[in-house]
Amino acid sequence: MRRLSLAACTLSILILTACGGGGGGGSSAGSASANSLSAAAQIGEKLFNDTILSSTGAMSCASCHAKGNHHAAADTRSVPAGAEAGHEAGRQAPSLQYLKFNTAFAFAADGTPTGGFTWDGRAATLAEQAAGPLLNPNEMANAGVDDVVAKLKRSANAAEFMRVFGSDIFDRPADAFARLQFALQQYQLEDPDFAPFSSKFDLWQAGKLQLSTAELKGWSLFNDPNKGNCAACHTSVGVGSQPPLFTDNTYDVLGVPRNPDILANADPGYYDLGLCGPTRTDLASRTDLCGAFRVPSLRNVAKTAPYFHNGAIKTLTDAVRFYVRRDTNPEEWYPTDTSGAVQKFNDLPAAFRKNVNTTEAPYNRKPGDAPALSESEIADVVAFLNTLTDGYAP
Repeated sequence: MRRLSLAACTLSILILTACGGGGGGGSSAGSASANSLSAAAQIGEKLFNDTILSSTGAMSCASCHAKGNHHAAADTRSVPAGAEAGHEAGRQAPSLQYLKFNTAFAFAADGTPTGGFTWDGRAATLAEQAAGPLLNPNEMANAGVDDVVAKLKRSANAAEFMRVFGSDIFDRPADAFARLQFALQQYQLEDPDFAPFSSKFDLWQAGKLQLSTAELKGWSLFNDPNKGNCAACHTSVGVGSQPPLFTDNTYDVLGVPRNPDILANADPGYYDLGLCGPTRTDLASRTDLCGAFRVPSLRNVAKTAPYFHNGAIKTLTDAVRFYVRRDTNPEEWYPTDTSGAVQKFNDLPAAFRKNVNTTEAPYNRKPGDAPALSESEIADVVAFLNTLTDGYAP
C-alpha cells in the first residue's frame, strides 16, 4: 500500500471547514448559476456569505473560502483568524473546490486511510464538516446549536429559510441547525463553481490548445516516479469521463517544519498530529498515524498559498522545493539546536518522527545526494501546476 508514508508530492493546502473565518456580507450577490440551483442550495449560498452566523457578526464561511479565490482564503495568513480576538483556526484553510467528489473516511482493504473531510478526515460529509467552524470557539465561536439558530432567526435570510424548510423550523433548533448544514452542503454540491474543470490543463486534455515547453516538461516530471513522483498521491488520470482531481484522498506524514506563527505552537509541548489528534480523537491509539494529514487536490494550487496543513511554506516554488530538498538539504527547512545539529521533522515529537515518509521518491535521499529535481526542473513543475488554475481564458 502506500500506507501513510506514501505521497511524494503532497502540496498540502485544511480543509478546515465548509464554513470558516471572517468577511463576507449578509446575502451574496447571487451566483451566475443561481437559477439552476435547488431552493436549499440557493439559501445555502446566501447563508455561506451571511456574517451574522458568527459570534461577532463579522465572519462568514466565505471569509476563509472566498468565491473570488477558488473558495480558498483570500489572504496569506498561515491559518485563519478566529471571530474572537486572540483566537485562530489552527490549521490552514484551503479551497473547498472539488470536495464534492470526496467520500467518508475509511480504511482500505490494505489498511490505507482514505477519504474524509477536513485535514484529519473526521467529518463524513460536507454537511458534517460545516458544523465544525460554526461551533468551534477558535473559529466562528458560537456557544452552541441554539446560539447559531438564534442568530439564523435574526438573519435577513430567515424568511427564505422558513419558506424552504417550513414556517415552524425555528421552533425545532436541532432540526434548524441540521437544515443549515444541509443547505451549505447542497450549495457546494450543486454550484458549478465548486468543480468547474476550466483550467488550461483541462483545455489541453480536450485537445483545444497546447501547453508550453516548460509546462510539458513539468507534466513529465510530475508523473515520473523517479523525479517528482507527484502523481503517486496527486493522481493525474481521471476516472471514466471525469477529469483527474489531482488527489487520491489518502494521508501522508511529510514532516513539514513547525510554524512559529501559529499561536498554539508557542507551547513547546503542543503538536498537531493529524489523524491521531488532538482534534480528532477516535484514532488516538494509532500512533502509527500520528502526523498524517489528508492529501488535497492540487487544482488551483497556484492561488491558494500558503501550503501544508500549518501554512509553513509560503510559496508554490518553495513547496515543490521542500519535497525534493527536505532530505538532501534539511538545514534549509529546519532549525538547529545549540550544538548546531539540524532538528529535522521538528513539528513532531521524537517518538513519531519514524512515521515520516522517507522511502518514496523524492524522499529516498540523504544529505550529500543530488535532489530529485534541479532548480530548473522545479520551475518546470511549478509552470505545470499553474496550468491547474480554473478560469483560464486563451
